[in-house]
Amino acid sequence: MAAAAAAVEPKTKYDRQLRIWGDQGQAALEKASICLLNCGPTGTEALKNLVLGGIGSVTVVDGAKVEQADLGNNFLLDEGCLGQSRAKSICSFLQELNDAVKAKYVEESPATMIDTNPSFFSQFTVVIATQLPETSLLKLDSICRSANIVLVAARSYGLTGLVRVSIKEHCVIESKPDHFLDDLRLHKPWTELKQFAKSIDICDKDAVVHKHTPYIVILVRLAEKWADAHDGQLPSTRQEKREFKDLIRAHMLNVDEDNYKEAVESSYKVSVTPGISDDIRQIIDDSSSEVNMSSSDFWVLVAALKEFIANEGNGELPLEGTIPDMTSLTEYYVSLQKIYQAKAESDCLAMEHRVKSILKRIGRDPESISRAYIKTFCKNTRKLRVCRYRSMEEEFSAPVLSEVQKYFADEDSCFAMNFYILLRAVDRLAANYSRLPGIFDSEIDEDVPRLKLAAVSVLTEMGLNGASLSEDLITEVCRFAGAEIHPVAAFIGGMASQEVIKLVTKQFVPLMGTFIFNGIDLKSQVLAL
Repeated sequence: MAAAAAAVEPKTKYDRQLRIWGDQGQAALEKASICLLNCGPTGTEALKNLVLGGIGSVTVVDGAKVEQADLGNNFLLDEGCLGQSRAKSICSFLQELNDAVKAKYVEESPATMIDTNPSFFSQFTVVIATQLPETSLLKLDSICRSANIVLVAARSYGLTGLVRVSIKEHCVIESKPDHFLDDLRLHKPWTELKQFAKSIDICDKDAVVHKHTPYIVILVRLAEKWADAHDGQLPSTRQEKREFKDLIRAHMLNVDEDNYKEAVESSYKVSVTPGISDDIRQIIDDSSSEVNMSSSDFWVLVAALKEFIANEGNGELPLEGTIPDMTSLTEYYVSLQKIYQAKAESDCLAMEHRVKSILKRIGRDPESISRAYIKTFCKNTRKLRVCRYRSMEEEFSAPVLSEVQKYFADEDSCFAMNFYILLRAVDRLAANYSRLPGIFDSEIDEDVPRLKLAAVSVLTEMGLNGASLSEDLITEVCRFAGAEIHPVAAFIGGMASQEVIKLVTKQFVPLMGTFIFNGIDLKSQVLAL
């Protein structure tokens, strides 16, 4: 009884989030090991969200002691922590939030750890680097890339902040887009679907049957009728699509037939372009789909998908196997569900055979990729995403000039670019003067031109000679004096933890660029540099 209660407890504990990323996503979180560099308010907020979400283990690296200033912007610290190790104090409080999470700490400066013990980071799933200067961040990025560890950089600075993901490649199967067309194959129905549609008389005068015929059946039957009258072609032009809607309306017996209204609204699904989208075609044709023994499971599945499309798929992807809710008699709807599920199962089985064949061919265990993983892949083949990130060194030294110029030309993006440049300039000034600009009120007037000069240096290195920044914003960034204001830190930390969850669960698409928060105007922008 106790064992059963222990097994149920996590499902109850994480009930709401399980509805978003499911058991597989939660299992991935519980296996993940996170390293946080610097546990100021930004880092603490990020880690707090992950601990509450049930991350497997966390290791905090911070060599600072708790000071009076920490009590004003870090809610996990209290007066009893003054003078104690900040990393130890934070770990202690985090453990109270979720005792299922293992929390460790290392009393060491992150910069020192990066310089003296780079192999330390290879044990983690994700490294979250907060408030790191550019020089340390570049070194850490190189270390993480070499070890194929995900790096998430986060920084809050006054009323601005940034979040940036760095990894060579991140493959997403369950990208879960907000809006996506149902995979009904009305443009290319298979034999069983056509047979079922023909078994239902859409001209039946029985009012109950007529108004409860599923719109899928109506569209399959009328699309076939249209094609017979148009040399086998489905409606494609605007005029033809309008005429096809009129054909559907002509079969209505009464104006209150919701199923026919649904058919009219969904009529465009008959005219879906057959075949593979450009995005998926790009993945299938990627050089990584030429697999070998060291290829990841994702690319083995892509290789199998390529073979499936050319053979069993007849130019199409595996069917997802789900249908939306619709007006229908229960027996019709259940029959349709079974037809779609059976086709999806058949496609998945064909994919499974091809996966095993490829694994055997490249010298891997044919059973090394689970059927559950293959099934998930088949259900999401239209939504696959491959995210590749430039290194921070590449971004800093050779940004995509066309993108930079585009951002400077747009009013909202220009503000984000200004913050991006100034945050880099702050690090340069700090390296030269051993302090952040604006720390001393008496030197703000001198720090403004210093920061401007550092910003010009950054712009020049980026190939933006002659570009100018907002004078008011330069002054404002000096006035920030490097402060980690708790509301901004909470927002940036929240963004960072959200990206970590996407990366660990391999669900949803992570940020593809540098996220900049503009707390002055309460706007944000992702800069793809």
